[in-house]
Amino acid sequence: MLRPNLEDYEEVCRTFTWEQAEEELGVKNSSRINLAALAVDQPCREGKGDRIALRFWDGVKECSFTFAELKGLSDRFALVLEKLGVEPGDRVALFGPPAPELYASFLGIIKRGAIAVPLFEGYMPEALAEFLREAEAKVLVTSAPGRLKFDWRSVPELKYILVVGLVEAREAGGVISWYRAVGEAVGEPKVVPLPKEAPFVLLFTSGSTGKPKGILLPHRAAVQYYQTGKWVLDLKENDVYWCTAGLSWVTGVAYGVLAPWLNRVTTVIYGGELEPENFYETFRRFGVTVWYTTPMILRTLMAAEKVLPPVSHRLRHILTVGEALNPALVRWSRTVFGVEVYDTWFMTETGGHMIANFRCLPVKAGSMGKPVPGVKVAVLDPQGKELGPYEIGQLALLPPWPAMFQGVWRDEARYQEYFRLAPWYLTGDLVYRDKEGYYWYQGRVDDLIKVGEKRVGPCEIESKLLEHPAVLEAGVIGKPDFWRGEIVKAFIVLRPGYQWSAKLQAELTRFIRTRLADYLVPQEFEVLPQLPRTPNGKLLRRVLKAWDMGLPCDDGTGRGEAWKSGR
Repeated sequence: MLRPNLEDYEEVCRTFTWEQAEEELGVKNSSRINLAALAVDQPCREGKGDRIALRFWDGVKECSFTFAELKGLSDRFALVLEKLGVEPGDRVALFGPPAPELYASFLGIIKRGAIAVPLFEGYMPEALAEFLREAEAKVLVTSAPGRLKFDWRSVPELKYILVVGLVEAREAGGVISWYRAVGEAVGEPKVVPLPKEAPFVLLFTSGSTGKPKGILLPHRAAVQYYQTGKWVLDLKENDVYWCTAGLSWVTGVAYGVLAPWLNRVTTVIYGGELEPENFYETFRRFGVTVWYTTPMILRTLMAAEKVLPPVSHRLRHILTVGEALNPALVRWSRTVFGVEVYDTWFMTETGGHMIANFRCLPVKAGSMGKPVPGVKVAVLDPQGKELGPYEIGQLALLPPWPAMFQGVWRDEARYQEYFRLAPWYLTGDLVYRDKEGYYWYQGRVDDLIKVGEKRVGPCEIESKLLEHPAVLEAGVIGKPDFWRGEIVKAFIVLRPGYQWSAKLQAELTRFIRTRLADYLVPQEFEVLPQLPRTPNGKLLRRVLKAWDMGLPCDDGTGRGEAWKSGR
């Protein structure tokens, strides 16, 4: 068994500073850096240019790229942007399914000193155009289907569309073939070094509540991506690493490619259909050793377990993110894969891992874990008082840390709202800390349910419902009630082979009452074909509440009511 990179958590927490990570990465004495150059150019200077950086498979096509090849492609794309008049600080958007060309473009945008704007490939036309207008994107990189998804004349600032898969004969106006443009780019690119706090990416996050917001992350995030890749992901030089998140989610940016590349590790990108058999084939085909995914994907595999062959793999461990990892999933994964599953916690705004389960510590199934060394954490009441063990309050973080966001796009007031209990950054997540220093997620502040005088976190009920063999997914909200203020209502998705009935409802009621408490038993149940989620798999309880109250709902992608019908 390989020894973990972080062996003594308590000792490192006492002695570690982020300056030590800066020194390891070689940027301690640099006032200006470029994150993309650190990720793919630096390995070439170290003599590791021939090492495989990216392996891509979409279910049909398979290809690989070394660090040197990625450096060359991203250099050329930076030259293309320079020729098109893109200046440092300009926004360049990426929209389409995972493809090597999009990742090379992502690196080229950063090298040019521009700001990458990765957009979720599931956005409907109106949402896509709105995000492009909001970012004032000058250039869009997309696929041929993506080019046809909206009228680009509705985005005045958009000057050029670079299309992957477009043949030269179909070019017109500002629509350009990505392959032709990159193929004709010659010369040495000007990799732009920027102040460490300068943004490299603008991520629009729908979050679990409220209107989508644009989050700016800085080049100095490289320091946190390097160190947490080493400690949290526990990456080794010969690992083959696969993160299922795409570039439109902070996880896909930070831990899909940048953290592994900063640690000189091969990363797998899968661009095909997300079917259970394709996941297992990816493990087999590439010999994946470290897998970073979501509880939602684990639930999908669990539901299909009886129709799939036994799993053959080389996995050392699995990590999850996006929502609380239910203990039932931990136990199932241990049984099926024979390895430990480690939950992690961070937000788009934090930029990188803040709380995690580590190889050197015991795993408490269902816990977020402990703070990353160098990160200061507290649980606060509404007045900013620090709470003790087992008291539920809002999770707060003490700035600064390297990957911390630099602002909310064009909304200074919204940015300042995060720090209304200065000096703390308020996450909006409800948690408690146990006596051993592990943190336990209880839901969002806005999701808190008040049943009479009792405060109820929905996550505890959802987690328990998921332990019942009939329940595949669960979402819990507070429903207004004249007598009690609110009652607990549960929305559930049934596993294949189960049908809803009065008998099953009584069984679930008894299941919760005997394992939790009377006041935590849902007073109402509603069965749905699927639950509304953000692109990263986070449950949208606000959409569930809007449905229940007969109000308009918007999940930020333009799908709206389509969730409820299963479309």
